[in-house]
Amino acid sequence: MSTKIIKLLAFILIMLITGAGVTPVAAQNGALEQYIQEAFTNNQSLQQRNFQLDKSMYALDEARGMFLPQVSVMGSYTKSSGGRTIDVPIGDLMNPVYATLNELTGSQKFQSVSNQSFLLNPDNFYDAKVRTTLPLINTEIWYAKQIRQEDITRQQAAVNAYKRQLVKDIKSAYYRYFQAARSVDIYLNALELVQENIRVNESLLKNGVRNSTALTRAKTEQQRTLAAITAARNNQQNARSYFNFLLNRQLTDSIATDSAALTVISEQSPAVNETGDRLLPDISRREELLQLDKTKRIALLQQKQQQSAIIPRVNTYLDLGSQAYNWDFNHNSRYYMWGVNLQWDLFTGGQRRAKARQAASDAAAAAAMYNETAQQLRLELTTARNNFQTARSNYQSAQTQLQLAEKYYTDQVKVYKEGQLLYLELLDAQQQLTNARLEALQAYAQVQIAQAEIERAQATYPLPNQQ
Repeated sequence: MSTKIIKLLAFILIMLITGAGVTPVAAQNGALEQYIQEAFTNNQSLQQRNFQLDKSMYALDEARGMFLPQVSVMGSYTKSSGGRTIDVPIGDLMNPVYATLNELTGSQKFQSVSNQSFLLNPDNFYDAKVRTTLPLINTEIWYAKQIRQEDITRQQAAVNAYKRQLVKDIKSAYYRYFQAARSVDIYLNALELVQENIRVNESLLKNGVRNSTALTRAKTEQQRTLAAITAARNNQQNARSYFNFLLNRQLTDSIATDSAALTVISEQSPAVNETGDRLLPDISRREELLQLDKTKRIALLQQKQQQSAIIPRVNTYLDLGSQAYNWDFNHNSRYYMWGVNLQWDLFTGGQRRAKARQAASDAAAAAAMYNETAQQLRLELTTARNNFQTARSNYQSAQTQLQLAEKYYTDQVKVYKEGQLLYLELLDAQQQLTNARLEALQAYAQVQIAQAEIERAQATYPLPNQQ
């Protein structure tokens, strides 16, 4: 047996141990886990959702601030001339009295005065104060705070849901890249077999044992294999670019594949009850349901917020300031003012009732969407489990076919070298081996992808800082 045939068999054995023939045990791929954590940090779409979560947290801080005192500095200055006046007839009232007093006293102590006219608009007048306001009774801001808290949970659920989808996409892209990279290796080894056949046929042709037909057919197969290698390398580059896109890296960055940690696990059988009937798939961990539940709760809170508007709003305030003419500031200009404001909307034209009904409709729609989504998620999980069973069966079948194809090709090589086999029959065995290796690799990748789909459907991947 030639050195190249030995190298081929060694490669197939490695494939059986590290790739398509690993033992079904649970393990984690260290390199893949690092890529997932990197995606959690760098993925652009995830960052956008984190920004929305931050916005919801800031909105909650805003709602909390509504319960605290509001302190404002207020001031005004007025300079005016003309306009309406108030006429005070002081002279007409007091001058006769003063004249009589002068006659009685025989003096001119009491001088006459003129009538006065005062502008209604204050001239050269300022008013500066510090106003502190505090809500005492306000159900609107209380419900606003509750709504913001529920919205934070909803946004966090949206972030976690996208993280799980991102994990699935990354794992699927990783396994497809692994498949594409190994496909290139398979075609390269197939090319080595073809080149070995060309060498053997050239030797047989020189010795007059065979004609040139087998050599021509071998060279034709060489060109076909070269074209397949080009296509496989392009597929590898595309898979690498998509994987790096998910991680927000350069599209040409290299990808580390740890085949020893790429394992196939056994999916657990569906749970059954005491009578042997299958239980519904467990979808309780899905964040999509939590999002819809929080959407419903927000709508119900909005309904209560509108219904509670009948309760009066009571605020208190305190002003500390100074007001005077000509910028005077003294104990006479300083003042304080404290008070309580009451606002009770007794009639709003049915606006509150209409808004409450709108919120109730939103809650009913969210409840209906929750039930529909739950059914869809159960269907998704059931389908994922069935797909896994199919992929796993294909995977086991492909392993067996690969072992048979390997043995068949080894036997055909021996017979061909003894001159008892046509080259077309050897070429058919070689193509069967290559196809069996590609099918085994594809079946392996499909099992891995099916596992990722089940993990996504069950929402079992442990997310960091999950709330």
